[in-house]
Amino acid sequence: MRITLDKSESPDVLIHPAYAGESLPYPIGESRKRPGTLTWLYGRSEGERDALAAGMGERRSVTLERVRRAGGAAARALLQEGRSSGALVRASSAAAAQNGKEAAAAWLQAWIEGWLLGLYRFDKYRSATKIQGDVELILRSEEWVELTRTEMEAVVELALHRAEGTNLTRDWVNETPDTLNPDAFVQWTLDLFKDRPVSIHVYRGQELTDRGMNGLITVGAGSKHAPALIELRYEAASAADAPMLALVGKAITFDMGGMNSKTGRDISDARMDMGGAAAVIGAMDILVRQQAPVRVTALIAVADNLPDARATLPSSVIRYPNGLTVQVANTDGEGRLVLADALLHAAKLGAAQAIDIATLTGNVGDALGLGIAGIWGDADMARSLAEIGERNGERLWPMPLMDEYESELRSSYADLRNVGTSTLAGAIIAALFIRRFVAESMGWVHIDMAGTVQYKQDVGYAEVGATGYGARLLADYAVQYSEKHTAGDREVSQ
Repeated sequence: MRITLDKSESPDVLIHPAYAGESLPYPIGESRKRPGTLTWLYGRSEGERDALAAGMGERRSVTLERVRRAGGAAARALLQEGRSSGALVRASSAAAAQNGKEAAAAWLQAWIEGWLLGLYRFDKYRSATKIQGDVELILRSEEWVELTRTEMEAVVELALHRAEGTNLTRDWVNETPDTLNPDAFVQWTLDLFKDRPVSIHVYRGQELTDRGMNGLITVGAGSKHAPALIELRYEAASAADAPMLALVGKAITFDMGGMNSKTGRDISDARMDMGGAAAVIGAMDILVRQQAPVRVTALIAVADNLPDARATLPSSVIRYPNGLTVQVANTDGEGRLVLADALLHAAKLGAAQAIDIATLTGNVGDALGLGIAGIWGDADMARSLAEIGERNGERLWPMPLMDEYESELRSSYADLRNVGTSTLAGAIIAALFIRRFVAESMGWVHIDMAGTVQYKQDVGYAEVGATGYGARLLADYAVQYSEKHTAGDREVSQ
């Protein structure tokens, strides 16, 4: 995945973003300038290079996500055609430059991110059907009059970091369960961060028992692989006094549903029930690569949820350290049980804010579809995350915490049951359950990304399979949170 500035050799293809109402060196109709449209224009003579026009729609309505998708679609088109390189040709420098340096950098970063994400392939297990080769993106610095070469190089580096973290998330979510089990998840995490400025502690066995992490113990009882809570701390020196942000991820490496076993013709998607944790891993990877000035602790609850002679039986009761008891009415409602452990631990560590992210309910997909995740909790945090998601394409929709629905969680045997008594509002009920394990002193939001964890068909900058959703979203929020705190400290000192 090469990005090159001012390469002297001629590229295979010239890539033109095609805006509605603006001319190109080639005669194409306005219908070919609609967003998502790609048009090949083949050279008529031996010396004339082929071109690809990527429809962008009207310039005034272009979003960064549209740019990202156009970059990804262009990269995929060149890869499928067996091309080795493409040069991005900037349309009308005068028109493009009117928005200034910041807008130019954001546009370029979005295109490069889309390009790199579009070239992603999970082909570890392919042989005969594996697509060979790579496509180099060539940028011409003289066309980007608002940016110095140094600034362009910084944009390229940032886009690379973000794409690498997202693709890392995709790799983990796509991986097969015979390879990525709870033991492997722990080891992969240790290997990923072992030579980086991240402190790691893994709670397993007796340590889980001593700390009362009974949700993890209960959920993981049916697997030959022991459950664990992974604690990762990244604290930049410049953010040593910043309030701690906790990123909490659910890592059920295979969710068979426990004793309430899942059924279906194909339940391969059950391997993706660690998508939230993979997003947290990807976010930490991005932050470390960027050397971001943040103070972040990642807490990842890892287990398998399998039926077995040792597996937890429905109606069993769990006791948590905050004094609450929970009746496990359905063992397939396991994610909230392990998130409860991690959120209680986040409060003990002194986190000022916590974001938990999980592939928690199919119900959220029924409500919002596969292109947007639901978010519950603190209104200011949710608003900030939703605004970030609109910019980076990892979209969120604020959902209500309906206090009246808490009656669904009443149990005849314990303080709570882990699932509602009806089939309605499942995603809201899950969020209400999780809220019971959040310290009052800690800001909190819950993200249910069950619908956004994978694409069912190739689209924009993603192929069928894991999207990598959440990695950039969480990393961007961590940076913004730290910047707000730093700005606040400066205002106080003045």
